[in-house]
Amino acid sequence: MKTSLFFFFFFCCSLSLLFCFHLPRVSSSAGVDRLKLPPRGWNSYDSFCWTISEDDFLTSAKVVAKYLKSHGYEYVVVDYLWYRRLVPGAYVESLGFDVIDQWGRMVPAPDRWPSAKSGKGFTEVAKEVHSLGLKFGIHVMRGLSRQAFDANTPILDITTGRAYKESGREWRAQDIGIKERSCAWMPHGFMSVNTSLPAGRAFLSSLYHQYAEWGVDFIKHDCVFGADFNLEEITYVSRVLKKLNRPILYSLSPGTSVTPTMAKELKGLANMYRVTADDWDSWGDVASHFDVARDFAKAEMVPGEGLLGNSWPDLDMLPLGWLTDQGVNRGPHRQCNLTLDEQRTQMTLWSMARSPLMFGGDVRKIDMTTYKLITNPTLLEINDYSSNNMEACEMSHLTRQSRISMLNRGSDHHHARGVGLTSCKDSNANGWSVESLDQYHEQICWREEGEQLNQEPLCLYKRKPLLASTNDHVLYGQDSRQLFTSDDGVKSCLDASPRHKITSREWKKQPSFSTCKGDANQQMWKLSSNATLRSSYSGLCVRVKQVKGTNDVRISGVRSWIATGRRGEIYVAFFNLNVEKTLISAKLSDMAKVLPGRNLEHKAACKGREVWSGQRYGAVGDPLEMVVEKHGCALFVLTCS
Repeated sequence: MKTSLFFFFFFCCSLSLLFCFHLPRVSSSAGVDRLKLPPRGWNSYDSFCWTISEDDFLTSAKVVAKYLKSHGYEYVVVDYLWYRRLVPGAYVESLGFDVIDQWGRMVPAPDRWPSAKSGKGFTEVAKEVHSLGLKFGIHVMRGLSRQAFDANTPILDITTGRAYKESGREWRAQDIGIKERSCAWMPHGFMSVNTSLPAGRAFLSSLYHQYAEWGVDFIKHDCVFGADFNLEEITYVSRVLKKLNRPILYSLSPGTSVTPTMAKELKGLANMYRVTADDWDSWGDVASHFDVARDFAKAEMVPGEGLLGNSWPDLDMLPLGWLTDQGVNRGPHRQCNLTLDEQRTQMTLWSMARSPLMFGGDVRKIDMTTYKLITNPTLLEINDYSSNNMEACEMSHLTRQSRISMLNRGSDHHHARGVGLTSCKDSNANGWSVESLDQYHEQICWREEGEQLNQEPLCLYKRKPLLASTNDHVLYGQDSRQLFTSDDGVKSCLDASPRHKITSREWKKQPSFSTCKGDANQQMWKLSSNATLRSSYSGLCVRVKQVKGTNDVRISGVRSWIATGRRGEIYVAFFNLNVEKTLISAKLSDMAKVLPGRNLEHKAACKGREVWSGQRYGAVGDPLEMVVEKHGCALFVLTCS
């Protein structure tokens, strides 16, 4: 069945941003300052998880240099746990297998990185990468490792080359580590450091100066953003990087709970920041990116002001080609699960949203289809140089099958409340208050502004805190349909951050609750005087919003994006989120109302082509239309007189 949908770009959308048509100066790729463009490169995580070796990495870098560098892919990045020995018993969650130096700093595991012996770190690897004309990047975690904390290592003073001393004593790891602020999804791995202490700042300085000495050009800083937001550490690290004698691109992760309001606090501090949870090769993960991409475009944050350049909302890596699985001790061993149409949809959305493009597949085994997709010249042109990028219209609808199901259910249609996290500066976080549960107990309840008193509020019970002060409240969710379901009757506690690395689809489905374990990630909740419920762990506040639901009814729909090119061309993308082919169309006369002065009312005013089908239009008809495959997309490049 084909569903015919007509997009009226002007009438169905409220667009506040007017299009401007100032054409940027065209320059050759050789002279481009890529700190002003969305970063592009290859990252080892999707294909190797944490197990990549020096030989595998350098072999991959040579492939990138030979086949991808000319297309702007200039960074090659070692993702996490490069300091972990690959020996029996070592895995993602293990403790005690990492290699640290005398100052408690992570260094490459010599069994995987043999050139790191004799204290060379990544120096030799970086030299080899630079000789290929590429830039070298590494993944690092927040603050201090649990292993260094347990060993209570001294702190290096980079100004003297000796142990840091202050107030007549030598400072050590346990003086600066905040064990209660361990990374929630890697609790045996890393914790925050106290940046209010000079010794804490000295430790961070020693870390990032060492990375610079190794020749690192790109740092992906993890467990400091989103639900793990640590603005103090980000700010200090950014200050250290800014004072170096050469630029280092600064990337932040992960992206759970990120909103434009939160990201605005990063102004001038970073170059790219994740706005989603981990993206893997499932359609649910891809589809979950449409809303967040729309929100950041609407907030006019593409690009924003960054560290020594621009900053870019990052939709995460592209898990295409030959991959591994999340959290395993295994390299690439399977093909991407996305269909070709779904891969095109992902690459087109990432490009229209001007996200950084970090390819994650095994470049040593890259197939021609994947290669042509990630090097498509139209997509890369859009990613680099387009402007006025926005979602032009969204129209969600029920497929015929779902509509029948809904009619059969009748009264099952309901409105649920979703619980998530946001910046405490977000006005939508205000609405919490204490209410009596019975004669002896209280609860924390959320009421919408203007909500009737006889309406049942969303409430969370209080539990006695174990670590927090008497003014802080540990909360767990009421066993209610609005918050969570529990088949075995076990209560779930409100989390400040996910307990493991999760995918975008998982975060969208269940962002905030897990089994009660009594750690700081669940205990450090405080009801503030401004009616916000704040986590002292992440500094974020709880937000509640209405979520329309129809039980198991499948909601689907279509999206469209529009952008302008540096030579005056117009890019129009149709995305079909349905499970069936859909005829999507747009009237030129309606597009003219948001593109003033383009003379789009006349049928012969535009000519162009559709990228994926190769179809060319001598004169674009009105409406512009195409049948789009399920989960697929159409991308038009129009030139109008």
